[in-house]
Amino acid sequence: MSDSFIPAITPLAHMERAARVKVMIFDVDGVLTDGSLTYGPDGEVTKTFNVLDGLGIQLLNKTGVQTAIISARLSPIVVKRAADLGISHVHQGIHDKRIGFAKLLEATGFTAEQCGYIGDDVIDLPLFARVGFAVAVPSGHPEVQHRAHYVTKNGGGRGAVREVCDLVMRAQGTYDQALAPYFA
Repeated sequence: MSDSFIPAITPLAHMERAARVKVMIFDVDGVLTDGSLTYGPDGEVTKTFNVLDGLGIQLLNKTGVQTAIISARLSPIVVKRAADLGISHVHQGIHDKRIGFAKLLEATGFTAEQCGYIGDDVIDLPLFARVGFAVAVPSGHPEVQHRAHYVTKNGGGRGAVREVCDLVMRAQGTYDQALAPYFA
């Protein structure tokens, strides 16, 4: 692994990549959450999600961009959150995320180049190498940040997902239309 690999991506290039996204894929721990896992007295795990991120996902869905989750961890909480937000593709408990990604491509009929993915750790790198728009969070592992087309300003579980949803909508020219009902 080399710290010297930094892709030659200009700000315009990440907007061009975001404009091609037909499916935006989210990791969970460290992206949809801040990465913390809280264990209850009986061993149950709880996670905290950000409502700004949630509305961003719902708005993105309304523009016709499909949303998906690919996570190595298996959690019923994620299934519930995905259902609440209208995330139609959920692949959990898959340590090799390439397997979940292949299933997603088969289910949607889209190409890897038409997918965006936001992740935070080295387990996400195989998807970074495949998707057309790879996004990292600022607290992500340096190897992930170096290989991202875009690094969010906001942290995981703290608005990073909303930032990406807004960016994709802006790049595709759907942002104003998606927000128009709230300005009426």
